[in-house]
Amino acid sequence: MDLHQLRLLRELGDRGSLAAVARSLHVSASAVSQQLTALQRRVEVPLTERRGRNLVLTGAGQALARAAVDISVAMRSAEQAVSHYLQDPSATVSLCAFNSAGLTYFGPLLQSLAGDGSPRLICSDKDVGQEDFPALTADYDLVIAHRLEHSAPWPETVTVMPLVREPLDVAMSDRHPLAGAPSVSIGDIINEEWVSVQDGFPLLPALQAIAVHAGQPLRITHRINEFFIAAAVVSAGPAIALMPRHTASPPAGSGIVLKPIRDLPLARRVDLLCRPEALQRTAVLQVADALRRMPADDVGCSGP
Repeated sequence: MDLHQLRLLRELGDRGSLAAVARSLHVSASAVSQQLTALQRRVEVPLTERRGRNLVLTGAGQALARAAVDISVAMRSAEQAVSHYLQDPSATVSLCAFNSAGLTYFGPLLQSLAGDGSPRLICSDKDVGQEDFPALTADYDLVIAHRLEHSAPWPETVTVMPLVREPLDVAMSDRHPLAGAPSVSIGDIINEEWVSVQDGFPLLPALQAIAVHAGQPLRITHRINEFFIAAAVVSAGPAIALMPRHTASPPAGSGIVLKPIRDLPLARRVDLLCRPEALQRTAVLQVADALRRMPADDVGCSGP
């Protein structure tokens, strides 16, 4: 049954005439009559009857009008529950990030939101290809994603909030012959042994750009998605790899140095993705704002 029609039936019972109902709702009496007629078609027994010049409720109409009161109360309660959910600053917010972003952001974010009244954060990591990040917004309120700077933008179905622009450098052992140079060129590194990511993952097009720039394929020996496993391989031997300058920067004493490529600057964009309706929630907005305000020193990243 239509809620508006039930409301009109209740108003007729309370106000006693079609004209009084019409005046109270600022509509015509014929409009009220049409809605009540439509409601009558859904019910097997008469809801109204003529009593003199007025249209009044039958016993069945009175019973349905009383039920309409209960329905109105339930709807108002539901509306208030939704409003409380949207406005509650301490509600639960689910956040998903690729591995190195999780390592970078989760700890500082949890510390910044540790106070009373802050959102309850649930963190997850997902190692997916670039094209799969937008789909994660169906399962998580917020998704930290990355894509290469010159790749296709995220689809218009998701809201995008930039977090950082992060250069991609060449990682090599501190024993490598180029380890003492301030930067490297494509010619310096094209014949090296490489650690690559798996097919479909965001850094692969950057490695392909190096090959295109050099006019020959890279000599790829290892395929590893996790930067810290790749770092272990790089530190142990001759292989080199592309690594983000900040979120996966090797710690002091790791035996690895990072070198920018001076003739082919490469970078990735780290963005916060969500479905547009997620930002209707106060708690989600609070987490998104905290991520975007996070000082560079806290996360080891430069600003966007």
